[in-house]
Amino acid sequence: MKRTFIVSLVMLTMLQGRQLSAQTTNARMKTFIDNLMKKMTLDEKIGQLNLLTPGGGVATGAVVSSDVETKIKAGNVGGLFGVIGVEKIKVAQDFAVNQTRLKIPLIFGSDIIHGYKTIFPIPLGLSCSWDMNLVEKSARIAALEATADGLCWNFSPMVDIARDPRWGRIAEGSGEDPYLGAQIARAMVKGYQGSSYTNNTLMACVKHFALYGAAEGGRDYNTVDMSRVKMYNEYLPPYKAAVDAGVGSVMSSFNEIDGIPATGNKWLLTDLLRKQWGFNGFVVSDYTSVNEMIAHGMGDLQTVSALAVNAGLDMDMVGEGFLTTLKKSLAEGKVSLAVIELACRRILEAKYKLGLFDNPYKYIQPDRPAKEILTPQRRSEARNIAAHSFVLLKNSNEALPVKKSARIALIGPLADSRENMLGTWAVSGDSKLSVTVIEGLKNVAGNEAKIFYAKGANLSDDEQFAKKVNVFGTRIDIDKRSADEMLAEALEMVSKADVIVAVVGEASEMTGEAASRSDIALPESQKKLIRALSKTGKPLVLVLMTGRPMAIPEENKLADAILLTWHAGTEAGNAIADVLFGGYNPSGKLSASFPVNVGQVPVYYSQKNTGRPSDSAGSKFQSNYLDVPNAPLFPFGYGLSYTRFSYGDLSLSKKNAKGNETITASVTVTNTGKYDGEEVVQLYIRDVVGSITRPLKELKGFQKINLKAGESKTISFRITPEELRFYNYNLKYDWEPGEFLVMVGSNSRDVKTEKLNWSK
Repeated sequence: MKRTFIVSLVMLTMLQGRQLSAQTTNARMKTFIDNLMKKMTLDEKIGQLNLLTPGGGVATGAVVSSDVETKIKAGNVGGLFGVIGVEKIKVAQDFAVNQTRLKIPLIFGSDIIHGYKTIFPIPLGLSCSWDMNLVEKSARIAALEATADGLCWNFSPMVDIARDPRWGRIAEGSGEDPYLGAQIARAMVKGYQGSSYTNNTLMACVKHFALYGAAEGGRDYNTVDMSRVKMYNEYLPPYKAAVDAGVGSVMSSFNEIDGIPATGNKWLLTDLLRKQWGFNGFVVSDYTSVNEMIAHGMGDLQTVSALAVNAGLDMDMVGEGFLTTLKKSLAEGKVSLAVIELACRRILEAKYKLGLFDNPYKYIQPDRPAKEILTPQRRSEARNIAAHSFVLLKNSNEALPVKKSARIALIGPLADSRENMLGTWAVSGDSKLSVTVIEGLKNVAGNEAKIFYAKGANLSDDEQFAKKVNVFGTRIDIDKRSADEMLAEALEMVSKADVIVAVVGEASEMTGEAASRSDIALPESQKKLIRALSKTGKPLVLVLMTGRPMAIPEENKLADAILLTWHAGTEAGNAIADVLFGGYNPSGKLSASFPVNVGQVPVYYSQKNTGRPSDSAGSKFQSNYLDVPNAPLFPFGYGLSYTRFSYGDLSLSKKNAKGNETITASVTVTNTGKYDGEEVVQLYIRDVVGSITRPLKELKGFQKINLKAGESKTISFRITPEELRFYNYNLKYDWEPGEFLVMVGSNSRDVKTEKLNWSK
């Protein structure tokens, strides 16, 4: 008892010490910025709100800033992005600290979405690892590399919930579920920012605030309209998790909310973000989203700029509306000096927190890049993380793993396509340094395997479609040979082989920003190839590279095995080979459901019942389709292994609970197969009767475990009233007594269920 008291006292003392230290730091920061702002002119204050990109790197928008050097020297720039490399960053920082009146340093940002130079799987793929340690590690490595190259601010994580795979930017997020998305948001912020801002941590920027992933029709930049109840319960949790984790900045989204674009939405940026959630960082617009409010019908540039700054937007990305109109709006009484100064203060605070006032060159250390970027260790970590992101969708007759001694027909337009390995939004990655699948197979198997390669088909035969995809360089390479010639070559290779490995899917730029698709099936060129390969009678393994859930019911029937690899990054080929040959047993689980066809979209596991619930028998006057089932082809949380896991009966420590009790749900999981493997054990809960309609099930916990062949382990989840809470009709976050269904299983469909009654 005495020891417990002493430990508690020590912990309390440490907590109080941290609080006092934070208070002292904040007081010093306030004094410093107060003194600085007293010296600043109005033009210099407005200049801090201006974020520009000089171009010359990889474009992340349609507009590039002009005359940037002159604007920096005039004190009209607060930060830059799209500048890559310590030498270039130093030149720009020199302008700010040596050739401006007050020597205020610039902040340098970039889109580091899934790695800096060492590229990891696209975020949607990474989320399928369900491994928060690996997620955090990927962000930590990205921060190490980016800061080594002079950057201090990152436009990531993207945490938009997305349930429409037509939307290209589903590739950048963590899928359909708010609970999983929130865990990943926390891990990413922690990985980027660490516990403090040092010269090897980045300020993170959570985006896109808010609801961007629910764009109507899956069409990028489109309207979003939803109830507040749906917002709070299903779409806002990952953003709030990032804020609670201490994220330094927030980026507004392109879409509107309640008829007002997010970039000018005061309820969103001030009432919710700052007043309800307590966010104290700064808010930056997305690329020209201030200006784009003109097209939304909100007024001219002066009007929308005033709307944005009054709403709580602090920094204008590229559009320069703040720079060119705020002074006039101030004179006309459309904005106040206090609003401008508050935005300026938030930008200066970010620079202070990053340590740029103490040392503007803190992140500019020319000796770091060679030692820290794309090293063999980094590549090894990327290879391991990639392997953990793959999802085994099908494995009939143990088609996988492939023996290294096998004769392999390696077929498909992505089997030797270096430019498509990195995936979308790898703006600072170099595709020439990526590992292709054919290289990976040879690296892993060495001389043991005999590999017969043929392209077999184009990614697409549609030249107009290819032109749209190839904006940043050739991603869809349309062969000079005819489709028949390529197929004949492929079939010849197959005739020599024991097994077919067909690498198919999407080009890297068939997903991502401005890459929405109304048809999420494989292009017909690849469908024809797969049909022909299946007719040979040889075991057919599909390696599916994609940036979105796809509609693949035909391919699922034709193939013996399907390994979903997403776009896996720099080490894609080696990681794929590791899994194909059994060096790593796949453990990924889907973070977004795969529909049977596009007509089911949106299809997600946590849907609600109608008054006429779906009837599997297909009865008339029930909520069913005539032509397909309601259920997805592959549900959320789904993923196979080379081994098998069996679940025992679910047991609850009590079936009747009251008040703030803790209930333990336990299940014994056994590896009944012949391989060691990892399994993600998932906890779902259904609130059977509520004051508002409730989902059929909601993810409330998960554990990733490793079991040797034949090993059993009892997994337990603690359930408290916290897991039962939701936002009710009045947006009060609370729980309600009643009956609950507790479910534990290997995915959202296949679960063991027990009833639980909980009273207050």
